Amino acid sequence: MPISVPSPTLILRSLGWLSALALTSSAVAQEYLTGIEWEKPAVVAPGKTNSDPPSDAVVLFNGSDLSQWRGGENWSVQEGAMVTGKGMLTTKAEFGDCQLHIEWSAPVPAQGSGQGRGNSGVFLMGRYELQVLDSYENDTYADGQAGAIYKQTPPAVNVTRPPGEWNTYDVFWTAPRFDEEGQLVSPAYITVMHNGVLILNHFELLGDTPFHRPPQYAAHPPTGPISLQDHGNPVRFRNIWVREFKPAKGEQKRPPFLRRGDQEIPLSQP
Repeated sequence: MPISVPSPTLILRSLGWLSALALTSSAVAQEYLTGIEWEKPAVVAPGKTNSDPPSDAVVLFNGSDLSQWRGGENWSVQEGAMVTGKGMLTTKAEFGDCQLHIEWSAPVPAQGSGQGRGNSGVFLMGRYELQVLDSYENDTYADGQAGAIYKQTPPAVNVTRPPGEWNTYDVFWTAPRFDEEGQLVSPAYITVMHNGVLILNHFELLGDTPFHRPPQYAAHPPTGPISLQDHGNPVRFRNIWVREFKPAKGEQKRPPFLRRGDQEIPLSQP
């Protein structure tokens, strides 16, 4: 029995009908709209690599001087790195919510053990410590090793490089909030990448990080300095930069709704 083949004209008509149907379906497709009018995000030029500061960063140490810090007269700069001296090193500028990049290297040759080996610390707002320690084949208490929030939580994993090699912390910090009476409204949170590996994921701090008592919150201003600790070990630091973090801004102009063609449907309706 011969096979009936549609004529080219019939095929073209069918394709035209299908195209019209697709356009009609697209025209009445339902869309969800938030009702928020968003500000256009600022344009920031990234660094040449992920370790280089973006265009909106504040460079705290570029390898040449300690002009951005208080206490720098007691530390030294050697071969493009700052080396721990006597006393705390503290930024002149203060920061709240921020992204911090900092690189550090434990002393060579390795000396001591536990907390006595390559010990320092990065203090957010001058009071919340992210531990710096030579934790390469060096046992100590878990919440005191490299990448720990001191006396609160260990890092998820230990990815510390050997002494003499450079470690990188990329820190994402949410400052605590206090009300006018000094009561805690929301705690501090921290996320940390150590050498490109996630070790702390939106960890909620219990308060400050002292050695001699439990952590606690005490009201303080919304910004504070970044400090580096002197613990008696010549730890080196380099390539330190920070950028203030501001979330996207938008104004709720109307309640969320659905749009189907020219029809607007409030979410309270089916």
